[in-house]
Amino acid sequence: MSFPDHSSLLGVGPDLKNIEVMLNHSELFRAECKGLIQETDKAWRRMQNDDQKRLDQRVRDIQFLIKELQLKLEEVILETDALITLQSSVVKALEGTKEPLRVTVLCLEERMKRFPAERVEDEVERELLKEQEVLKGVASLLERTVEQMSEQIRLNRSAKYHLEKDLKEKSEAQHIDNSCVVMTTHSIGNLQLSTTKSTSLPSLTVTPKQWENISDINIAKAEHQKTNSESMRALVQSVLEQTAADMQKQFQATTTAFQTHIQEIKSAKSQMEEKLPEILSEIFSQERLREDLQVAITENEHSLNLANTRLAMRLQRPGKEQCYDLAQAQLLTEIQHLTSHIKKLREETTQSQEQQRALVRCKLRMEEDVDMKASSLYIDEVICTQLREPVRIHTF
Repeated sequence: MSFPDHSSLLGVGPDLKNIEVMLNHSELFRAECKGLIQETDKAWRRMQNDDQKRLDQRVRDIQFLIKELQLKLEEVILETDALITLQSSVVKALEGTKEPLRVTVLCLEERMKRFPAERVEDEVERELLKEQEVLKGVASLLERTVEQMSEQIRLNRSAKYHLEKDLKEKSEAQHIDNSCVVMTTHSIGNLQLSTTKSTSLPSLTVTPKQWENISDINIAKAEHQKTNSESMRALVQSVLEQTAADMQKQFQATTTAFQTHIQEIKSAKSQMEEKLPEILSEIFSQERLREDLQVAITENEHSLNLANTRLAMRLQRPGKEQCYDLAQAQLLTEIQHLTSHIKKLREETTQSQEQQRALVRCKLRMEEDVDMKASSLYIDEVICTQLREPVRIHTF
């Protein structure tokens, strides 16, 4: 048999035991919450400390790479500037081949204006043709060198671009991580206004190893191009010195050939000019000789005419007086000798005329040769020498 709860009937309130349980539960809950608060406090402080260390290390890593990138960038810039400066020297050297080549071609053209008999392939002609070949070869080599240098400059600038791009991104990352280092819970109020709009982080696909490799690859490529550029500069400098030496050597060889040929022409012209008076004198001597021969022929003809007259008159002697005496024999012998003398004198006169004509022809040919030598001398000594005199072969 059960009895009713008189306290409930009397309106006394909640059961004291339940209240006690509730109080115990509340106290226990508060204790657990305080423990949780202490645990979470230690946890976030520890995690923030770890974050700080990681960020500091990250900033140091970035700073190291930035220094490496800056150093390599400075080296590439200096090397590119040096290569550009050297390229300008190559361009000047290439420009410097135009005037000597123009002068060489003009000299060849001027020498083609010589008389046909003088247009022979002499030493000057061979040296001029060789000089033209050397200058064209040097110009072609320098043109290719300029093109190769332009390509290397492009590669250097490409390496510089990637270094600068990497450096810019590293600097931005450093700035962001530096901001994260100094950031506190009290300094993110304004930042939260902009970040709360995004609920998801972008996909991070670059691993730390890949991140390091990006700069290493850029630095390695830049170093490779710098090394290539340095090698090219050394080679180009050697090319400049060698081409200048080749041009100078050939130019001097051509000048020496000109000087030697000019002396040869002067000597030959002088010898012919010395012979001309002798030839003229001999021509006049032949004329005087023919005059003397003609006088001799006339005298011999008179003597022959006299002898023939005497012989004809003696044929008019009476029949018995037609005796072949000594006088008759002498007259016949005289006529025979005089006839022979006249024939010989006339032959000598003809031969003298032929010799004189030969001497005249020789004189005309020699005068033509003197004129041709004078023309060739004027072309080589005056025109070509004046054209070549201002030419200078410079070493850049």
